[in-house]
Amino acid sequence: MAKIPAALAAHLGKEVTTLCHCWRLTRGDGQVMGFTDHDRQIACDGTVFMPETGLSATEARRSLGLAVDTVDVEGALSSLDIGEGDVVAGLYDGATVETLLVNWQRPEEFARLRRAVIGQIARRDGRFVAELESPERALDQTNGRTVRRLCDAELGDGRCRVNLEDGRWKGAGTLVSTQGNSIAVSGLEAFESGWFANGILTWTSGASAGRRERVSAHRKDIEGTVLDLWRDTAAAVAPGDAFTVTAGCDKQFSTCRAKFANSANFRGFPHLPGNDVGYSYVVEGQVFDGGPVVE
Repeated sequence: MAKIPAALAAHLGKEVTTLCHCWRLTRGDGQVMGFTDHDRQIACDGTVFMPETGLSATEARRSLGLAVDTVDVEGALSSLDIGEGDVVAGLYDGATVETLLVNWQRPEEFARLRRAVIGQIARRDGRFVAELESPERALDQTNGRTVRRLCDAELGDGRCRVNLEDGRWKGAGTLVSTQGNSIAVSGLEAFESGWFANGILTWTSGASAGRRERVSAHRKDIEGTVLDLWRDTAAAVAPGDAFTVTAGCDKQFSTCRAKFANSANFRGFPHLPGNDVGYSYVVEGQVFDGGPVVE
């Protein structure tokens, strides 16, 4: 439960109150932003909360136990506050949001109602809806390693050990044109189709310099070399913008061995028997000599 200071509790006991909600948003890059549903700017707890965003929230509730509580916050997308490009780029993914109940006549009288993490963000008609999830959300995340057939390392990290600076695994190119989430590029003609599928593209010049995009597909067609991105370009890009892109890995043992010659560092269990083996039964002609199920 939220702790209500005595001064605010006394105000809540009055017949007429002057209350508003304030939201303090802290992004992963450290930037702090303040918003309020009041019609004036409010300075409270070291943060200035701006009214221009028109934020509003759904009903919030707090459950006992370990259930994950959620509340939606809705607001307008604008270039001055929350830009659509920043939302698409993932700058608000996992950001923390503190909800304050404030006496706008005396901003020093406030209470922290909840602290939440931004989960899913939906965009439509120039507006956004952010789902705020309670801290118990962290208890629902997978921790440690899981026993599965696919590799659980990230290509190029300390467990994988593939050197992505090697010219075999990294390319550089220039944007030719865009169409939706597909981009036609030059400079990657020496690489076979699919080489960069599941890889990471990093813009090195232009308005998107420094932004990273996941590549979902890499192909060659009549337009030349085309890369499909997992989501629309994070910021405005123009023909001539430069980028680098790393080879992709689908986490399969066969890919690790054939493409990267890195089977010794594979971090999965490719020979793990599946449910078909666990539920199988004796059939005439099978060999039961205690040998491995998978060669």
